[in-house]
Amino acid sequence: MGLPRATKPARPCEQPPAPSTPESLSGLLYEFRGCFSAWTFPVFCALVCGMLAQTGRRTVCGMLVGARLSAIWSHHRAHRFFSHSAWSVEHLGALAARLVVRLLVAAGDAITVAIDDTLFHRRGPKVHAASWFHDGSVQGEHKVGYGNNWVIAAIVVRLAFLDRPLALPVGFGLIRKDSEESSRLRAARRLVEALAGLFPGRTIHVVADSAYAGKALRGLPPGVTWTTRLRSNAALYELAPPRTGRRGRPRTKGAKLARLSSLADQATFSTMELTRYGQTTTASVAVISCLWYRVFGSTPVQVALVRDTKAKTGYDVALVTTDLSARPDGVIARYATRWSIEVAIEDAKQTVGVGQARNRVRRAVERTVPFGLIVGTIAVCWYATVGHHPDDIERARQIAPWYRDKAQPSVMDMLTKLRREIIAAQFRGTDPRTPSPAEINILRLAWEDAVA
Repeated sequence: MGLPRATKPARPCEQPPAPSTPESLSGLLYEFRGCFSAWTFPVFCALVCGMLAQTGRRTVCGMLVGARLSAIWSHHRAHRFFSHSAWSVEHLGALAARLVVRLLVAAGDAITVAIDDTLFHRRGPKVHAASWFHDGSVQGEHKVGYGNNWVIAAIVVRLAFLDRPLALPVGFGLIRKDSEESSRLRAARRLVEALAGLFPGRTIHVVADSAYAGKALRGLPPGVTWTTRLRSNAALYELAPPRTGRRGRPRTKGAKLARLSSLADQATFSTMELTRYGQTTTASVAVISCLWYRVFGSTPVQVALVRDTKAKTGYDVALVTTDLSARPDGVIARYATRWSIEVAIEDAKQTVGVGQARNRVRRAVERTVPFGLIVGTIAVCWYATVGHHPDDIERARQIAPWYRDKAQPSVMDMLTKLRREIIAAQFRGTDPRTPSPAEINILRLAWEDAVA
């Protein structure tokens, strides 16, 4: 008999070192604890702080550098968080939605949800779900770009220190061409149904542009209304006539109405005061109750035609909504909040750095963009609850006195203040290691970011 083979001693199972997180932010991050395992949650906290503290590119390794953990953790831990770890984007988005509604939406108020899609540019044939999509930001005649197309659902909130609404992304749908998940409208409906399931009994008002109107909207869940822009060639019908008592299937729609331009010439307009896009103006408004059968089926809708008070014919904007109880001025003001998601997407790309991480495998592609968008949502929630101070604008004016008209904080100001809190926590005396010149430069750049 040979000697027994020496066995390699088992390595102790050690918990990864916890990242340095400000106490004011730790409470918000703990709201997402149920989405991760004991090993994955510290990585989540580290990457959130790293993405917010990073002054350079927010790649996956850039997040690790921003968290000051690049010399302690292997970069594989950060990459595997997106490509292999067991957590769900849907669960993460649901927790973010509950957080936003609990903190920033008054109890019992209706929840306004803005829907839109955007393209995150990618290169290479091996990037999961990448293809050619419409891209309005492209210069030139052909408005197309190559990359990942995401449908985003954002909860619209109003903060006491802002006179404009903010859209906070909480739902995400990746569009895959040549598959069952190629329809942006179906993806938008799935996101709205998921939100409706999270908040039973709450009214949800959805606002979207004219691209989000089609047969997939028939039979919306109870409590969900849909407001969008009406197409100029939309076929409208009178409401279904009452049942005659005769045998046979009852009619589901009435007679077809005239073209929208003709209806505007025949409609009775009244002058209303409208508040939209931060301004209060006066316009002429007419309301038509009808059916948009091709889109909403037999569900009644009301159409609001808006035109300048000086105009005598035609219309400027036509809106359609399934909310029959809303006043026309309320419908118009509600639809105007849709612009907030355009601003949110721009802030996410240019300020938060969403989309700078270059992933190719399926799970990483499906997670990295939603993770970055939720980081922006967390940052706004932090500033709205514990970060805002009335003197913030005065301090900004002292640093940059040329901004004389600045009266309210921007998303950049919110992120800058949170970045300072995170970096201050990283450089406190709990870490005995002396900061390197590169880390000191990161700290200096973060403090000067508000001036740039």
